[in-house]
Amino acid sequence: MAEKRTDLAVEVRESFPEDHVEIKGVELDKTERPDLRATITRVKIRDERGSIAMRKPKGTYITVESELFTHEEENREQLLLCICEQLEKMVGPMKEKSVLIVGLGNREVTSDSLGPRMTDDLFVTRHLRKELGEEFMLENEFGCVSAIAPGVMAQTGMEISEILDGVIQRTKPDFVIVVDSLAARSVERLCTTIQITDTGIAPGSGVGNRRKELTKETLGVPVVAIGVPTVVDAETIIGDYLEHVLSGQGYSEQEIESFLQEVMGKDTENVMVTPKNIDASIRLLSKDLADVLNHCFQKKG
Repeated sequence: MAEKRTDLAVEVRESFPEDHVEIKGVELDKTERPDLRATITRVKIRDERGSIAMRKPKGTYITVESELFTHEEENREQLLLCICEQLEKMVGPMKEKSVLIVGLGNREVTSDSLGPRMTDDLFVTRHLRKELGEEFMLENEFGCVSAIAPGVMAQTGMEISEILDGVIQRTKPDFVIVVDSLAARSVERLCTTIQITDTGIAPGSGVGNRRKELTKETLGVPVVAIGVPTVVDAETIIGDYLEHVLSGQGYSEQEIESFLQEVMGKDTENVMVTPKNIDASIRLLSKDLADVLNHCFQKKG
């Protein structure tokens, strides 16, 4: 059976046989927030050993999980403020810097439209600084924010990195924030989890369509990636269910693995599954992420 796809560092960490076993080069810290019905997990990959073990670049991965992401409730605003706090811990004071926010994905594919739809609700201000001056920005406590939704290669014929390279050279932001849909291996994490990382991102990697990486090395400025899992591999769902059933019937791990390799084939290897209410979830989450970023870069109040 193929390796189970996931873009979430927390799921890679959970894939090790014993959750409490220390992995050299990897730090794990988990905090429960009962008031937000949330779990905040911080995975830090310190060195090359940790990177090899986790199969992810060195850096920090912060995951916020909460069922409130799919429900409009009174304390939802506090959850969004919590995400803003986590982002500021990673980036530092953001209103003092200029930022380019990039909404990755295909607007025409619902499960992949999180990034482009997020940019629709952003409060962009870079043009205000050019037109009204720095004093106006300081008086109103506006950060310098620009945004772009570059589409996908099938729409533009260009790598996203090529588009962003040109934009960055002309606008010269201090750093870039990219927002994208991710793939998870757990159905429970679909649309209920947000991951923030300072390692950048490889667009499309979770669904087997990996494009050129968007990182500090490729773009020349620091890149922070914010993602929400919206799809899960069909093989993972089928495999987990069959493994649970066969294990309950007394089959050994070797027998289960042999059976799964026999039944899994090309019919399932390229199939991704998304929740039936994905339209509503994307509308809610894209607005949430825009609200978080607007709060981080503009006057609080």
